[in-house]
Amino acid sequence: MPIPDFQSVMRPILAAVADGVPLALGELRERIAGDFQLTEDERSERLPSGKQTVMNNRVGWGRTYLNKAGLLSIPTKGMVQITERGREALRNGPPRITVSWLKQFPEFAAFHTSSPADSPRLILQGDPVEQATPDEQLAAAHQALTQSLADDLLAQVRAASPTFFEQLVVDLMIAMGYGGSRKEAGQATQQTNDDGIDGIIKEDKLGLDVIYLQAKRWTNTVHRPEIDKFIGALTRQRARKGVFITTSDFSDGARNAAMSLDIKVVLIDGPELARLMVENNLGCSVRQVYEVRQLDSDYFVEY
Repeated sequence: MPIPDFQSVMRPILAAVADGVPLALGELRERIAGDFQLTEDERSERLPSGKQTVMNNRVGWGRTYLNKAGLLSIPTKGMVQITERGREALRNGPPRITVSWLKQFPEFAAFHTSSPADSPRLILQGDPVEQATPDEQLAAAHQALTQSLADDLLAQVRAASPTFFEQLVVDLMIAMGYGGSRKEAGQATQQTNDDGIDGIIKEDKLGLDVIYLQAKRWTNTVHRPEIDKFIGALTRQRARKGVFITTSDFSDGARNAAMSLDIKVVLIDGPELARLMVENNLGCSVRQVYEVRQLDSDYFVEY
C-alpha cells in the first residue's frame, strides 16, 4: 500500500503507545511501518533531499503534532508516551486524526498558527494552497522547521545533566562572541560558585569587562526571589552586568525585578535559549540548503 501521509499516522502512533509504557522513537517507527504493511522499498524511500526516509519524516511530524496537542509526551530523550488526553482521543476521537481536529486544543492551535506578523502561516495538506504563493509556503515551512528544531533542542537540554548544561552555557556565550577562547571561558566559569553566581565570563576577548552568570536547568518558573538573590550577589561583587539563563521561564515579577535597576541584567528563558542555539548553530547543523533564484531583469536589457 502507498506510504501514508503524516496525518494518517497520528492515530496509529497513539495506538502504538496505548499501554502507557514509554516507547523509543525507533521502535515506534518500526511499529507504524508494520501497521501499514510497507514494503522494504517503501520503508527506504527517501525525501528529495536524500537525508531522511519519507516514513521516518512523517512519523516524526506526527509525533511532534500530537505532542503539541498534548496527546503525547516526551518523558526522556528519544522516547514517547501517551497522555490522558491521548487516551481520550483513542476512545472518542475520529478514525483519522487530522490537523483540523487537533486545532480544538489551545496549545496546538497556538503552535500551529503562531508566526510573526509579516510571515505567512504554514500550508499543510487539506489547507487551500491558493491562499499563499509558493514563496510564502516555502517561508512558512522554513519557520515551522526552525520552531520544531528549537523545541527539540530545548527538550534535549532539559534532559541533559547539570554539568552538560554548564558547558552548554559556556559554549553559547562563546558562540555569541563572549569569553575569548573556550579554555579561558571554561576556567572562568569555575572561578566562583558562591552567593547566587555560577560563573564569570569575559565580555570581550581582551577582558575589558566581565559578565556574571547564573544558570538554572529548571522546569519550574523562576520567580522574583531568585532574581533578587542574583542582583544582590552582583551588587556585592560590584558587578554591573549579569545574565540569568534558565530552561524554564520567568514570572512577571522576576522580569520586573530585572528591569528596574541600574545594573544590567539579561534574562534568557527556555524558548529564547533554544532560539539562540539555533541562531548560533549550537547543537544543530545545516541539513539542506535550498537556493531560490529569481529573474535577473538587467540581463535582458538591450543597449
